[in-house]
Amino acid sequence: MYAERPFAGLACVWRRVTTSPEVGLVVPDGCTDVMFSSTGELFVAGPDTVAHPTSSSRPHVLHGVRFGPGVGPAAFGVPGGALRDQRVPLAELWGPTARLEDALGEAADPGAVLAAEAVRRLRRSPADPLVEPVVSALGIGGRVTAAGLADDLGLSTRQLHRRCLAAFGYGPKVLHRVLRFDRAVRLARGGVAFAEVAHRTGYADQAHLSREVRELAGVPLRQLIRP
Repeated sequence: MYAERPFAGLACVWRRVTTSPEVGLVVPDGCTDVMFSSTGELFVAGPDTVAHPTSSSRPHVLHGVRFGPGVGPAAFGVPGGALRDQRVPLAELWGPTARLEDALGEAADPGAVLAAEAVRRLRRSPADPLVEPVVSALGIGGRVTAAGLADDLGLSTRQLHRRCLAAFGYGPKVLHRVLRFDRAVRLARGGVAFAEVAHRTGYADQAHLSREVRELAGVPLRQLIRP
């Protein structure tokens, strides 16, 4: 069972309960998550460029907070590229976490404790102001070029690429690809026909959408959105 809830300053707080052995697939969405497992693990999942398989062999509960695209690296004090496609113990980024782990272990709502700490860190080290306009421009679908976006933002293409690497973990071209894929998957899960999904998100056609899903997720779209 998986459930999300809103939390001011973050993309969401989430909780996953696993009651039996399970194999899953985490696909790219541009986000960064901090996770605390009932088994005691506390770690960060960086922005992915490909699907990341997961598995569990015993029942457990996973609590997580999700930073929107380009936001997480600021809270961790490292460039996004250092977290790309990585799973990193939180202590390697925030230093000793024993006190936080104790609070999480004792809390009735570990997700709220983790979210409060994440927001506190963000207030001390906010994300690059470039994040919002870049996500806005690249997340709407269509064919957006790095040169055109850089010009709109008053930057050189090199400046845009450098700041995107630091904030998102990859340059604008890959970011556009990931955000478009994420939007397409969300639309498909919402029941939108695949051909219409391709049209709304700026793919050339449904075949183009299918190829991108296979490359980024490793499975067909129909299989990916299966409950």
